[in-house]
Amino acid sequence: MAHILLRHRDIPDIDKLSVYKKNGGFAAYKNAVTKMKPNEVADVVKNSGLRGRGGAGFPTGMKWSFADKNSWPHYIIANGDESEPGTFKDREIMENNPFQFLEGLATGAYATGSNTAYIYLRGEFWQVAEFLDGKIAEMEEAGYLGEKIFGTDFSLRIYTHLGAGAYICGEETALLESLEGRRGQPRVRPPFPPSEGLYGKPTIINNVETFTNVPMILANGADWYKSMGTADSAGVKIFSLSGRVRKPGNYELPFGTTFRQLIYEHGMGVQDGRPIKSIMPAGASSSVIVVDEKVLDTPLDYASVRTFGSELGSASIIVLDDTVEMNWVINKTVHFFKHESCGKCTPCREGTHWMRYLTERIELGDATSADVDLLLNVAKQMQGKCLCALGEFSTMAVVTSIERFADDFKKAVKA
Repeated sequence: MAHILLRHRDIPDIDKLSVYKKNGGFAAYKNAVTKMKPNEVADVVKNSGLRGRGGAGFPTGMKWSFADKNSWPHYIIANGDESEPGTFKDREIMENNPFQFLEGLATGAYATGSNTAYIYLRGEFWQVAEFLDGKIAEMEEAGYLGEKIFGTDFSLRIYTHLGAGAYICGEETALLESLEGRRGQPRVRPPFPPSEGLYGKPTIINNVETFTNVPMILANGADWYKSMGTADSAGVKIFSLSGRVRKPGNYELPFGTTFRQLIYEHGMGVQDGRPIKSIMPAGASSSVIVVDEKVLDTPLDYASVRTFGSELGSASIIVLDDTVEMNWVINKTVHFFKHESCGKCTPCREGTHWMRYLTERIELGDATSADVDLLLNVAKQMQGKCLCALGEFSTMAVVTSIERFADDFKKAVKA
């Protein structure tokens, strides 16, 4: 099956404007701007079943339609922060298939009535920002950006913006705060960005992978896209596979592909032939799944993964074999979340501090079973009380590891 998103694997030099145009590049964008109304473009995306690829999985076309028509100007933002441990798909797209991503962003701008678009990138992606700036300049010179595009009244400018390497800025309202020049901390919601976002104006924010789907959907139609994947999750997804697999990497596959197919057919199985102990399907922020034959044959889509008490998220799938102790895993994840907590809300600021203290005690062999109970209690007390999802995410692996892998913690603590 030819790639839809990672087309550079099939088409050499597709990052060059001439090659991208030769392979149908910008035709969908031109057709949308010259022959379709903005709401018609949004309807095609809505009918395709495309869901956001940043983690939440919200229907993309529906989000586009939420932009407040009574307040102007509108803004559109591509979230390229990509700070989730285990996620590395967006960088591959931006570095290797940049024009398809930029075409999708430009089309989204037209559909949402936006004349200004931003690409928000994590601070470590400064080379990616320079690369994209060059591609944006090429598009401007070719007439795909600027004033009166394709001879119409539509105008658009795209800008890259580097954050400061903060995980929290992947959260859309913290991203907006950072983009406005303030400290990256979440806003209280409502209001939500489609009604009051950047500079207090309607703003649509989608993930890089989400936008990269758009040109192919418009070129081939909503039914074509829905013909792939499942009823719950249409189309293809880039699965970032890592952990104890023999061949980690990005794999673009239809939703509905099973864990077994991803790990054993594409990832070439587990190192040293060890059995799989658990899977973290959404990176460090996910619940851990106890693996058995039923789990391995589960389709990878939003609804199916949820039946095991976890989320697919951005599909950063970390595979852990039987050599990995879960107390070690949560010590790593909690340290990360404590470091990345913005400190704005008390449950997350204090909760991650005490979880780190307790996971360190357990990892060093200085803890008792009472410490494990206290750790579980702290994590559960945080849930549902934090200002944004970071606090909630920090507890997921902790709670599920203790509840599902109790023997690991019994072995790690004193009597």
